[in-house]
Amino acid sequence: MDGHFSYFFRSLQTLKSIGAKTKNKLTSLVGERVVDLLFHLPNQIIDRSHRPSLNEAQADQIATLDIIVEKHVFPPKFRKVPTKVICHDANHPDNRKLTLSFFRANRDYIEKALPVGERRLVSGKISVYKNDLSILHPDYILPLNQAHQMIPFEPVYPLTQGLSNPLIRKAIDEIIKDLPDMPEWLDSEWMRQNQWLSFKESLRALHHPTSTILPENARKRLAYDEILSSQIALSQARVKAKKSHGFSLSPAYQLREKLLASLPFTLTNAQKRVIQEIDHDLKEPYRMRRLVQGDVGSGKTLVALMAIFSVIENKKQAVLMAPTEILARQHYEKILKYVSEFGIQICLMIGKQTEQEKKRLRRLVAFGDIDLVIGTHAVFQDKVQFKNLRLIVIDEQHRFGVAQRLALAEKGETTDVLAMTATPIPRSLAMTIYGDMDLSAIDELPANRKPIETILLSDQKIESLIDRLKKQIECGAKVYWVCPLVEESEKLDLMASESRARMLKDYFGDQVGLIHGRLRSHEKEEVMHAFSDSNGKTKILVATTVIEVGVDVPSATIMVIEHAERFGLSQLHQLRGRVGRGDQQSHCILMYGKNITPTGLKRLQVMRETNDGFQIAEHDLLLRGAGDVLGVKQSGLPAFRMADFVADRDLLQKAITEAKYLSDHPEIRKDQRQTLLVLFDRIPKPKHFFAG
Repeated sequence: MDGHFSYFFRSLQTLKSIGAKTKNKLTSLVGERVVDLLFHLPNQIIDRSHRPSLNEAQADQIATLDIIVEKHVFPPKFRKVPTKVICHDANHPDNRKLTLSFFRANRDYIEKALPVGERRLVSGKISVYKNDLSILHPDYILPLNQAHQMIPFEPVYPLTQGLSNPLIRKAIDEIIKDLPDMPEWLDSEWMRQNQWLSFKESLRALHHPTSTILPENARKRLAYDEILSSQIALSQARVKAKKSHGFSLSPAYQLREKLLASLPFTLTNAQKRVIQEIDHDLKEPYRMRRLVQGDVGSGKTLVALMAIFSVIENKKQAVLMAPTEILARQHYEKILKYVSEFGIQICLMIGKQTEQEKKRLRRLVAFGDIDLVIGTHAVFQDKVQFKNLRLIVIDEQHRFGVAQRLALAEKGETTDVLAMTATPIPRSLAMTIYGDMDLSAIDELPANRKPIETILLSDQKIESLIDRLKKQIECGAKVYWVCPLVEESEKLDLMASESRARMLKDYFGDQVGLIHGRLRSHEKEEVMHAFSDSNGKTKILVATTVIEVGVDVPSATIMVIEHAERFGLSQLHQLRGRVGRGDQQSHCILMYGKNITPTGLKRLQVMRETNDGFQIAEHDLLLRGAGDVLGVKQSGLPAFRMADFVADRDLLQKAITEAKYLSDHPEIRKDQRQTLLVLFDRIPKPKHFFAG
């Protein structure tokens, strides 16, 4: 088995067809190892088997043509016009002509590759102008006796600058030529039912297609391998978590009853159900690992506080961790209001505090004088030690990497983990990503919340929008104004927000504030305070998506999102959720540009039609795919290269069932299962495997 892994996990540098420069470019595109290149699948197939006569050839199609060279037309010196090679049909000389065009072509090359009077096969994309055929820079020029060098169905791969399809195909061919047979990890009956090939033959079929369509059963086979590997790894993590020793903790009700009696509202049925699920976990003698999904404003923090109270009444400590200082401070201020009369000691631990203050807090936490620590990544530091940490609550947990979450969990020997997210995730994705956790959903909003009214508005009507905003602000409204998202350019995001803030100041003066990712923490806090404070001067907050998560200003009732078509549905839903936090009617204006596509308009119409985050997430999954729904940069999410969570939903439940069966029967296909997990990076490969 070690020999198999040494083949797959050797460096791309070991391939004879890959030089040092190319290796660096290829590594940045696919990864460092042979297996990474094998899993880099084609996204298109060019049909070079189509061989029409010149009279049959059509515009914009790729065709292979059998021609005889008639003459060369070389341009005058220093003229920036192409060299032209005039050809006729080798089998039908009376058919129309074909012109092959070359810019900056060497004369010797043309005369050698396309000698006058000689027969050649040429392949490329055909252009037609006034019934004249032409090909600009043919992909292939071959004598008839070398026709075998042209691949009938040519796979086309995703590329980056400096790489070409022929280079990637050559490297993959070198790998596939000696691809070892792998022990089969799938059930033979399941494979027979699906008419699936072996792992090796599936790879061959995808990289050497025999038609214009990628063989779907080969892709499905590898997609199932990928999903199954993920589910087995999650199942193993789940079993390990269940075996992790914990202390049974009886729910305490004294603090809860005090808090609930002081609230001006009652808990929703969904909140009560999730609290019961958490209480059940706390009673069990193993570590809790539960994720609570709840739409924006559904009351997740209050649910978490019920669990925190149980821990504190049992003389233990808790941590509530947030991804940003703004959100950590808001949690601190909100919870302080809840618990100030109950004798509970809480503290805020963030990076910007002075070293003297940090030392003081660390000392109090270590001696057990602090019941609840609320903070950011600052609580990960080795210097922070707890006397008896029992519960970790992680807000917007996908924003923390796996290593960070584990580091915090290690601070308590029997620590329970309660994660929360307001990012709606379709059930199929949730089972795939968080399969090692128990899932709870708060799928009900408080009774006093009014649905946010969503309006679609062309950006050509911005002047009328400003007139409406003037009237609303005079009546006490506050407004978020989110600027256009410029893909992969924080600098352009900043420029767009600064430009919009200047324009709005022409109408609203110093009532306009600006917040963006490049502000320092204390600057962000000052801007947010001027907006959230009832006596603050800021009535319109111009922002980038820094406000997407955690900002809670109940008096803000209007959200304007510019170029909303550039955002994903889930992100739009998160942004919209920044308003509608109080009992006032709130509005969200989605502004779109004049070049909006039909798909973009359809997405915005979904936002207008529903406020249900889970329904929106399902639409987002269908329209954009899993990668965009989750966000490619989010930490801790497993990478999927073959599986498509729309096309392969049918495979997910089978993979979950099989992973559970294998977990219950660890002796079945044990070695094969380990091979699968290593190949798909679900567990680290043993150190003695050759990595090249």
